[in-house]
Amino acid sequence: MNEGRIQAAFEEGTFVLKLSGDVRLTLCATLDQQVEPLAELPGLERVIVDLRDVVNMDSTALGFLAKIALAVRERLPNQPLVMVEHPDVLQMLEVMGFQQYVTIVEATGSEPDRFDELPAMESGEEELRSRILEAHRTLMQMSEHNRMEFQPLVELLESQHQSH
Repeated sequence: MNEGRIQAAFEEGTFVLKLSGDVRLTLCATLDQQVEPLAELPGLERVIVDLRDVVNMDSTALGFLAKIALAVRERLPNQPLVMVEHPDVLQMLEVMGFQQYVTIVEATGSEPDRFDELPAMESGEEELRSRILEAHRTLMQMSEHNRMEFQPLVELLESQHQSH
């Protein structure tokens, strides 16, 4: 399976985050580092998340996508646009309730001329556990289905956190 990859570009007020391959929690530190600067990016008018080359995403990565959508929600006139091609990825987004927070399209679109590769960032065990917990708490905020689905995992991670 293709290892996950994250690229970003900012052109004419549009920030494009392009993910590809198998996107898993190992890339979440990189995704997390995009959230705050993106929410404060001068001149930001539109956010596009390109998932057309994603073949799989785990729930932690989905949680950070949700965090990005929530971070720019109050600032932008339109919801972030998420482009998807793989039917499994589309189904995951729909089941998780993303359509309430982003506009999902199954279409091709033009890309910026140049993307910057965002390097995968290393995380220690405790930092990784905290990110997984944060991602799933964010998903739980999105829908009752997600709250029911991830409550046991969040409780387990919280109990492990308290014992350390």
